[in-house]
Amino acid sequence: MSDVRITAGPYEFLARWERERCPKTCEAFERLLPYRQKIIHVRWSGESCWIPLGDYDLGVGFEDATSYPQAGEILFYPGGYSETEILFPYYGTHFKSKLGTLAGNHLLTITSGHENLRPLGEMTLWEGAQDITFELA
Repeated sequence: MSDVRITAGPYEFLARWERERCPKTCEAFERLLPYRQKIIHVRWSGESCWIPLGDYDLGVGFEDATSYPQAGEILFYPGGYSETEILFPYYGTHFKSKLGTLAGNHLLTITSGHENLRPLGEMTLWEGAQDITFELA
């Protein structure tokens, strides 16, 4: 089942909410939809992209947080040691900042479009920031 359509650069993905793991995070983020932003390549976490959100406060804390998401497991980091962000892994990722390991809430899981995760990551690495939109499917 897919709940969210994500369009990033020229690619489209479908994803499901991880409501059992992160009910408050999912509820808060869903209220923002449709959500438009820019996605860039990470600096310390490996093969992943991210959406830096500065000091934005979604009003949630940590829920079932992880530091080692799989490709397509989208995390929301509520801030604290580093700035607030959304992490969009496309391959091997160890979620970090210059201060060390971070852990984020597993917000969404890609259900369709896996074949475009690496192409999106590589495009973002070599060509720079891409537009990204999250909307109800």
